[in-house]
Amino acid sequence: MTGVAGEPYDTERILTVPNILSFIRLAGMPLFLWLLLVREADLWAVAVLAIGGATDWLDGYLARSWHQRSRLGQVLDPMADRLYILATLVGLAIREIVPWWLVVLLAARDLVMATTIWPALRRRGFASLPVHFLGKAATFSLLYAFPLVLLGSGSGFWPELAKVIGWACVIWGAALYWWSGLLYLGQGAELVRRFPLEADSTRAIADSETKHR
Repeated sequence: MTGVAGEPYDTERILTVPNILSFIRLAGMPLFLWLLLVREADLWAVAVLAIGGATDWLDGYLARSWHQRSRLGQVLDPMADRLYILATLVGLAIREIVPWWLVVLLAARDLVMATTIWPALRRRGFASLPVHFLGKAATFSLLYAFPLVLLGSGSGFWPELAKVIGWACVIWGAALYWWSGLLYLGQGAELVRRFPLEADSTRAIADSETKHR
């Protein structure tokens, strides 16, 4: 069976183990924000982030290994990743652990895609695009960078080391995040070209007939 943009999937089921892990990642967002902003329990907040990062890798691995790739999972997994990154960034920015320009930089990538290629793809029946390695590498870098940045908000040798490694991952992850976004834009543009809307096809045929008269 094929699902999102021709991607293969194994089942139409909603309650698969990979999808449950994605739901857990989504449920972890309000818990993380509560721990970070209300309780200021940074170690517990780091634990929630670490679990979220682990589920991001685990759900994809189990989906392939257990043949539980689903149509819902192809949409849910990247959506959970983007919301998790955004919620984490906003929470860290409110605590003044990361600057707001970083929030704008990463959110702008998804805003560009949401206002350009996604509407055109949805009009053609595509819910999302296949996730490629670069996009997963960017998400992996960012999901593991934020716990380190949060741990680096303290003082001492180990917090300072965590801060250096965390910010290196943030910079690398942000670059990969935008690079993958540009690749998704190109991929989406190719699908738009290959699958024109009926009105566009009719107009193209009419223009071609006019030129040959």
